[in-house]
Amino acid sequence: MIPANPPSRSALEDLRKPVQAKLAAAWASFMFLVIYIDYFHLYQPGEIDEIRAGLIFEFDISPTLMTVFFVIIAIPTLMVLLSLTLSAQVNRATNLIVASLYIPICVFNKVGVSWDWALYYGLTIGVEVLILAFILRSAWTWPRRTASPEALAVSLDNPPVIRA
Repeated sequence: MIPANPPSRSALEDLRKPVQAKLAAAWASFMFLVIYIDYFHLYQPGEIDEIRAGLIFEFDISPTLMTVFFVIIAIPTLMVLLSLTLSAQVNRATNLIVASLYIPICVFNKVGVSWDWALYYGLTIGVEVLILAFILRSAWTWPRRTASPEALAVSLDNPPVIRA
C-alpha cells in the first residue's frame, strides 16, 4: 500500500542540533570574526606606526597589556571547548555569564574611533553582538527534560532501559 502523501524525495532532513554544538559553533564564529577584525585593523592608516611606537589604543605596549589581551581572547577561545564538554547546567550558566561580559568588551572597541570608521566598526561590533545574542538565547532557552519515569530512564549518555 502506498502512503497518501509520500515524503518528497527532494526534501532535506533537518535534524535537531545539540545546544552544545550550536554554542561551540557560535563561539568559533565569534573568534574567527575577532581575529579578522583585529587583522583588518592593521590596514588603517597609522596603526602599524603606532604599534612600532609602542602604543595600542593609546596604551603603552607592555607585558601586562599583552597578558590582558591574551586573557580577553583566551576566554572565548576556551568557550568552544567548554561548550562541548561542560555539564548542561554549568555550560548554560557559563555561556550566559561569558557572553554577557563580552558585549561591553566588543562595544569598547569603538571608543576613540573617528567617524570615518563608524560604519566599519558599527558593522563589526553589530555582528559580534548578534553572535553573542545568539549564544545568550541558545543558553537561556536550553531545552529541559520532562520528569516522566520514561524520560528519567533514558539518558543521552546511557542506553535506554529495557523493561521485561
